[in-house]
Amino acid sequence: MAADNYEAAITLIDEAHALDPNISIINGENIPYELHYAQKMTHYLSLRAPDASPILKVAVRAQHFRRWEVPRSSYPMTKPGYLNWRSFLKKRQADLASAICIGCNFTSEEAEEVARLIRKEDLKKNEETQILEDVACLVFLDDQFEAFEKGHDEEKIVSILRKT
Repeated sequence: MAADNYEAAITLIDEAHALDPNISIINGENIPYELHYAQKMTHYLSLRAPDASPILKVAVRAQHFRRWEVPRSSYPMTKPGYLNWRSFLKKRQADLASAICIGCNFTSEEAEEVARLIRKEDLKKNEETQILEDVACLVFLDDQFEAFEKGHDEEKIVSILRKT
């Protein structure tokens, strides 16, 4: 993959992240939440897998691509509702990221690999998919766990931490 293709994809992904209306205050600055999340994902990827492939870097950056457009509240607030929401998002985000990759002159195989990683296919067998999941877990623990912990009982928290 040409470096220009990779940089173009990251730029387009970040431009979309910058449209997130949900703002976080990070080090005294307002930043769209999904841009902040993507930057954290990239940071933790650099720690977890310093020699990550450009394909994995793009997938990590796009994992929550335009996620704010499909809020959790648009699905029933039940476990099946949550699982359906997550399943829909993985497919949607993979499709959108793949289209960006094609537009940035990735091969169809490279674009499909980005999509496959975002969909977290072969999680138990594929090292790059596992790395993406590891990075997502690290970001959750660093960035979201404190707020999550306040809204859930201890049993649920322990159960989720075991899975993480």
